[in-house]
Amino acid sequence: MRTQLTFLQRARRVTQNYWLRVILQGLVTIWAVTTFTFFLIRLMPGNPIDIKIEELMRRNTMTYDEAYRAVATMFSFDPDRPVLLQYADFVGGLVRGDLGDSLTRVGVPVTDIILYYLPWTLFCVGTALIVSFALGMLMGLAMGYWRGSWFDNLITTFASTVSGIPDYIIALLIILIFGVQLQWFRVGASRGGVDPSITPGFTLEYIGSILQYAFLPVLVYVLSSVGTWTLSMKSSTISTLGEDYIAVAKARGLPESRVLTSYIGRNAMLPLVTRLAISVGFMIGGSIIIEDMFQYPGLGRNLFLAISGRDYTVMQGIFLVITCAVVFSNILADFVIGWLDPRVRVAKKAD
Repeated sequence: MRTQLTFLQRARRVTQNYWLRVILQGLVTIWAVTTFTFFLIRLMPGNPIDIKIEELMRRNTMTYDEAYRAVATMFSFDPDRPVLLQYADFVGGLVRGDLGDSLTRVGVPVTDIILYYLPWTLFCVGTALIVSFALGMLMGLAMGYWRGSWFDNLITTFASTVSGIPDYIIALLIILIFGVQLQWFRVGASRGGVDPSITPGFTLEYIGSILQYAFLPVLVYVLSSVGTWTLSMKSSTISTLGEDYIAVAKARGLPESRVLTSYIGRNAMLPLVTRLAISVGFMIGGSIIIEDMFQYPGLGRNLFLAISGRDYTVMQGIFLVITCAVVFSNILADFVIGWLDPRVRVAKKAD
């Protein structure tokens, strides 16, 4: 009894140490990436003051001296301040949970920008990711199990086609077809993700407007990613069909539906879980072009505007969110894989 108890205690301690190492590695990764991006964005040509001066000279036909005097009162940012001192201020604010104020939107905290626009990106890109992953798993499983059928040939052609077209080309085609030719959707009519004439509230009209403006971006994300999920799941399914436990399950006389879902599908999707986690992490930064094309109010479009205006603080904040999302989504993937595949849990305890 004592020996068994000691073994369980050691196994629990090893598991706890493993996850502690994973979390510490994640925190170190976040610090390293954040530090790298801090110095990298300051190596970009130009700074917020130079960009604003050029904008005033171009739009208002000002001279350089006139534009410089006008901009001097807008910014509290000093581009000549040593970078190491700027980094020390950034780290000090980060420890306190303060990401600073936007350089181009005077007086607006970066945290407020992230908290306001992040839900829009999570809703739009998250919905598309769930839909494309689910469709890809189902179609890929069916294609791999009944490979060589008309369904396999049809979906393989479709998946290969859409996966080879860049997402911005798909977006452009959808805008031309549904927004310009058919005029079913008002593309870019609202920069707030909803019809501005509708009073905000938990009403069918307001919710319907949100879904209407998000439909085309979601459609673009689904079409641009579903082909990759489908082909990957098909390949994984074909590999799983050759395993011995599948032959044993069929020999036991189990129903085909159970063999297809519990044995083939569950094991075939394991290699795709890590890729799904990475997709979850990068879905914020990966939405820059599409959100800008559809004028959708998300973090991706704000990152594009921040890069264009050299808004360092907003760029740092959004890059920090992206880094945290990638790191923690990979940690989550370890939990999910361990739950789906007991062999992974045993291997972790053995380590």
